[in-house]
Amino acid sequence: MFKYGQDIGIDLGTATVIAYVKGKGIVLREPSVVAVDNNTGEVLAVGKEARRMLGRTPGNIVATRPLRDGVISSYSVTEKMLKYFINRVCGKFIFAPRIMICIPSKVTEVEKKAVIDAASQAGAKKVYLIEEPIAAAIGAGIDISRPCGNMVVDIGGGTTDIAVISLGGSVVSSSLKVAGDKFDESIVKYIKKKYNVIIGERTAEDLKINIGCVYPKIQDMEMDIRGRDLATGLPKTITVHSSEMLEALIDPAMMVVDAVHSVLEKTPPELSADISDRGIYMTGGGCLIDGLDKLLQEKTGINVMIAQDAISCVALGTGKALDNLDVLDAKKRR
Repeated sequence: MFKYGQDIGIDLGTATVIAYVKGKGIVLREPSVVAVDNNTGEVLAVGKEARRMLGRTPGNIVATRPLRDGVISSYSVTEKMLKYFINRVCGKFIFAPRIMICIPSKVTEVEKKAVIDAASQAGAKKVYLIEEPIAAAIGAGIDISRPCGNMVVDIGGGTTDIAVISLGGSVVSSSLKVAGDKFDESIVKYIKKKYNVIIGERTAEDLKINIGCVYPKIQDMEMDIRGRDLATGLPKTITVHSSEMLEALIDPAMMVVDAVHSVLEKTPPELSADISDRGIYMTGGGCLIDGLDKLLQEKTGINVMIAQDAISCVALGTGKALDNLDVLDAKKRR
């Protein structure tokens, strides 16, 4: 009899790591940020504590996000981060856990191996991978085993994954590196160009969450932010309106819409008819930008729905997929 510890599902996101434990549900939700002392290589903080340090550290401490565009950009830091989170979830485990991790739909074999190696080094007994759109579809409550087409658009921090799913697998899929982070970057560039003021990533994210939109709002909203004036080098407060956010965010939003369009063009006609009937499901934190569902619906002519608890869909789907680990192991042993 094979002995394993807990079964854990991890949504290893560019912006957030969410962990799901079989039988307990979601037990951890932390920003994927790590603060490391460059002189000693020691990890000083992980998650929320490290996120507070972003852009505020002295020279010897670096607060970084070890995942960029949905894939590992710093292997050693990712390994340390995973180790920290696994220890927090499991406590003092006797048996090593089996872990299922989400990956974007179009990653290379090298990128897959990096995820498996990092999780194994962090203490996993066995590592399984699941594609993000499939996990998102399961988490959104879609029965993916039936022979009918479902379209899922999962917009995370680093990547947007689009897939048409039927009979438990993706028929047509696409992954593009335009998501939450790109929206933030567009805001930073826009404020710099229009006001000659530099703002940080966190300020840009606050703007996106509070007054960001990609479809004209009925009522124009405003928000005061502080940044550094490039002309004087001094701090400066400016008032930004949601109509300006629309200007800043429409380009990356249209890239997502175009990618959905190109996936629909490649979809077999029978499945296209199903999607037209059933609509498009949107998941992930990035889909919560005001008006993105309306924009997509207007441009495709297909009904667009935002999944319930969109941010947790991928982690919940990974958690539900943990129920099939014994089947996967039995197949391998056979």
